[in-house]
Amino acid sequence: MELTLLTYAGLLAIAFASATILPLQSEALLAALLVARRDPVALVLVATVGNVAGSTVNWWLGRRLAALRRPGWLRISDASLQRAGERYRRYGKWSLLLSWVPVIGDPLTLMAGFLNERLTTFLMLVTIAKSVRYVLVTLIVLGLL
Repeated sequence: MELTLLTYAGLLAIAFASATILPLQSEALLAALLVARRDPVALVLVATVGNVAGSTVNWWLGRRLAALRRPGWLRISDASLQRAGERYRRYGKWSLLLSWVPVIGDPLTLMAGFLNERLTTFLMLVTIAKSVRYVLVTLIVLGLL
């Protein structure tokens, strides 16, 4: 029981951290746990919750980005913020369905917060994106796809 709890806690932590700017791959741990014959449904749920929670931290940080832009804190040029905002506005909230994609997913979730995307909309779209990714990884590892 204790090892199982640590296994799921570890997956939750890695999934959470990989949704931030840390270069971690929760899919690799998920695949390893699937090969070790852990419960696929529980793994997908835990990984999704952790990854969505990490993305929600990005959203929250985006909401506070203006305050963090004081001199000496966060150096992001107005031009960079404007370009990112224009890209987000061009595709709108539906771009959050790409929040699982490496490199672009984290900035998308940050920009969603910066542009005041509603939390309920954010959570719905990001949860769909992240869970579909983990389900697909699970199906591939289990040889069902």
